Order: sequence, then structure tokens, then C-alpha cells
Amino acid sequence: MQDSIVGTWRIVSTEVRSEDGQVTYPDGHNPQGYLIYSDDGYFSITIMRSDRSRYASDDFRGGTMEEMAKAAETYVAYCGRYSLGQGSITHHIDASLFPNWVGTDQQRFIEFDGDKLLLSTPPFLIYDKEQRAYLIWKRADPYT
Repeated sequence: MQDSIVGTWRIVSTEVRSEDGQVTYPDGHNPQGYLIYSDDGYFSITIMRSDRSRYASDDFRGGTMEEMAKAAETYVAYCGRYSLGQGSITHHIDASLFPNWVGTDQQRFIEFDGDKLLLSTPPFLIYDKEQRAYLIWKRADPYT
């Protein structure tokens, strides 16, 4: 399976489903980002809303507390090593925008559908409710 997963993937959609069937789109309906799996066992994920607000200032570290909070709320990033299991992949997280994930292992269930990679999570706490995330990735085409 490693040969199938290695490469660069572009995010197509993200949705979060609660046990009662409610579906939300925390990254909007047109998220942007990439998932990269290297053949030496490392990965990196970045996802953001496409409608993120810009800071009033062009100072890289100069946003207001409100601007920085909104930027963090509309962005997901983490990286580290990965290991493959039967129908799943585990992300061993070394760095993350969400500090509570640093040093943890996050399991994702894997399905392939043509040139698409579907990742789903076990239930975890999102917006104070146990929910599952479903992410669809498409193999990135460097010429588009």
C-alpha cells in the first residue's frame, strides 16, 4: 500500500459528521491544501479555508489577537512520520498547529477510489462533540 499512498495529494473536501447525522464543513466548500507522503516515511498536511481574511498589516508577525485567532481557526497543519496498517494509516505527530496533538498518534482509515484518497477518523472531540472527519484528496497534478 505504501506505493499507492506516496506522493502529493490536493484536498477536495472536508466534512465533519456527528453521531446524530449533522454534517458541517469546517474548511468551507472549497478548501485548499496538500497532503504529502514521502517514501522515507514522513508526511505533512496543510488545509485552509479559501475565504480566509487577510491581516490589516503586511507584517508577518503583526496581526492583531483577533486576526491571529481567526487565522488559526481557519487553518490545519501537522506533520511527522507515518506508519501503515491494514486499511489504515497512523500519523505520528511531531509538529502541529493544534499543540495537543504534538507527540500523539492519530489513526486514519484509508480508501482509494481511482485517483482519490479518502481518509476518515475515529470519533474525536470537535466543537465539544464526538465527531468523525471525512477528507477526500485527489492526487496532485503538477501541471494544473
